[in-house]
Amino acid sequence: MILLTTAKPEIEITLITTVPNRLAAARSRRFVGRSTEQSLFQSALSAPEFPFVVLYVHGPGGVGKTSLLKQFSALAEQAEAVVLYLDARTFDPSPESFNQALRAAIQAKGAAMPSEATPTQMMAASPQRHVLLLDTYELLAPLDAWLRDVFLPQTSENVLVVMAGRQAPAAGWRADSVWSELMRVVPLRNLTPDETRAYLTVRGIPQDQLQGMADFTHGHPLALSLIADTFAQRQNQTDKFRPEDAPDVIKTLLEQFVQKVPGPAHRAALEACALARVMTEGLLSIVLDMPLVDELFDWLRGLSFIESNRLGLFPHDLLREALVADLRWRNPDWYAELHKRARNYYKRRLQETTGADQQRVLADYLFLHRDNMMMRPFFDWQESGATLPEPMRPNDLPALLEMVTHHEGTESATLARHWLSKCPHGVTVLVYRETGHPAPAGFLCWVELNEVSDEDRAADPATRNAWSYLQRHAPLRAGERATHFRFWMTREGYQNVGAIQTVMSINISQHELLTPRLAYSFLPVADPEFWELAAAYTDRSLIETASFAVGGKSYGAYGHDWRVTPPMALLELLAEREIAIMSLETLAPKPQISMVALSEDEFATAVKNTLRDLARIEALRSSPLLRSRLVMEPQSAAASSAANDKARAEALRGLVVKTIEALQASPREAKLYRALLYTYVKPAPTQEQAAEMLDLPFSTYRRHLQSGIARVTEILWQRELGG
Repeated sequence: MILLTTAKPEIEITLITTVPNRLAAARSRRFVGRSTEQSLFQSALSAPEFPFVVLYVHGPGGVGKTSLLKQFSALAEQAEAVVLYLDARTFDPSPESFNQALRAAIQAKGAAMPSEATPTQMMAASPQRHVLLLDTYELLAPLDAWLRDVFLPQTSENVLVVMAGRQAPAAGWRADSVWSELMRVVPLRNLTPDETRAYLTVRGIPQDQLQGMADFTHGHPLALSLIADTFAQRQNQTDKFRPEDAPDVIKTLLEQFVQKVPGPAHRAALEACALARVMTEGLLSIVLDMPLVDELFDWLRGLSFIESNRLGLFPHDLLREALVADLRWRNPDWYAELHKRARNYYKRRLQETTGADQQRVLADYLFLHRDNMMMRPFFDWQESGATLPEPMRPNDLPALLEMVTHHEGTESATLARHWLSKCPHGVTVLVYRETGHPAPAGFLCWVELNEVSDEDRAADPATRNAWSYLQRHAPLRAGERATHFRFWMTREGYQNVGAIQTVMSINISQHELLTPRLAYSFLPVADPEFWELAAAYTDRSLIETASFAVGGKSYGAYGHDWRVTPPMALLELLAEREIAIMSLETLAPKPQISMVALSEDEFATAVKNTLRDLARIEALRSSPLLRSRLVMEPQSAAASSAANDKARAEALRGLVVKTIEALQASPREAKLYRALLYTYVKPAPTQEQAAEMLDLPFSTYRRHLQSGIARVTEILWQRELGG
């Protein structure tokens, strides 16, 4: 606290400075551009009544969504609105967790919160306007329909909600004509050239360096912040910035930044931060084996690409991936040591915590294993957030039985009805629903073998055989439990690898690792050979005598004795196996091309240059459009690597030619097609000769050509925005 006293002793001015305030002020000084988005937001704030309920901002990673939300926060506070900021990375995608997080945000603003009042009721009761900012909205995909159909209709007219995510709004928003009136959608693009130079100037980059950096980044906000941080680390700032000719801007800049950090401890801190889901000062001290790390922690927090929430620090996703991939290839021994220290920390914390805290620590632990090359084929981690498990509802029963009948037959469905009718007495059923679709998309049913009756166990060959095996080979002791994951399937894919199956696997792991006194668990599979590698890796054995047949179909039963290998020992075993597998990775990771979101002006310039170079495929290989959504999304994963830039250049050329050819279908645009055809597709030696071939005055030809360029640019821009 700084106390300033004026010449008049009766007047005191007290200034309270805090680190968050200083960080916010620094970010505000660095914020440039986004005038259209800010104007739209400010116009809503200044209106007597909010003209829309939801402002939906979307764009690829690194385009500056979080920075824009923080700028919105500052503008809303200036307008004396109550700002509530929720980051989806800090709570589970469930209505209960969402309301709990929102309640905490309201209470943090000093509002009294009666226990019986909901967050929407509290906001409605306030005389002030509220602005609710939802960051990382893509993680709330399982909650999207609930927010649209339940939460938002309950909010009052004094609440404006801003959502920021990577994907465009789901179909449910577009299909509802009411939401089309009450929602504004803003696709966020890269900064314009002028905004790019303004940002670099604010960051202290010399004028003679601006153009080279602007050309290299194409206005990508994350790349710009990283390039400015890299420049600030230099000892000699008079050297020209000459990045290597690399296809991945982020990877190239990251390599340069890491080489310029103040010292080896700072580099280790950065690598540790990339490895962990969230980094705290205590965890940093453990993984670096240093008692005092406050200066390193503050240094991390000050980096422009490091974000923070109430749980700790974390890098931007693109940078995390690049850092971890580079570390695993460059120094696998150090990666293994960091991995070991982090998991030992989590292992201790798992034993010290309970309830929600324990589940959060488990999530941190499992995050260390997110990129295991042996397990990757069996899980769909990228889409695993697309569903939300919840307890079975009474009206779900017909759909679940129909699912079992379709995949396993009527006899199996009869057994499913037997167990589902027992829920929740010794039987747990989780139902998975796709966003916007209330019908079950899959379900997981497990039976507590020690809690159900002898008659119930005997009625099903699966539980009968499993219980018989336990009685003969691994009898339960007093207070011990045994679980049989009797049914698990999806409506469309049954037990095939997919998003829902991945979430099921996480739920199974949570039950096995966190259930007190769990002695044994059984997991039946319809295709034991397919799951053999994954089962062996996770220390599950195929138990022949516990396997079974129903309706002429055979099922293998994999089992694990948790008394022989307890949860902590299994996690340690998995970590050792993961580190051992790393020795198989002898090649450097193939660079992946990160997508860019060019501003509309830069996109138009790039299209014009592409038309100019249409006949020269080598020239097209340097076009920024090769990393645009226009080209990247239709391509296969292989086509996104650096080695396939020629293939992407050919794809770009084909797309532009098809767009030109499509113009001839319209009588009004056929003249534009002909001008483009003889200028770029089948070019005449000169434009004058092209005009002669078309039998047009040169001025008319030029007018048709410019209109044609504008029309092609418009069509491609709309495809870029809409995918």
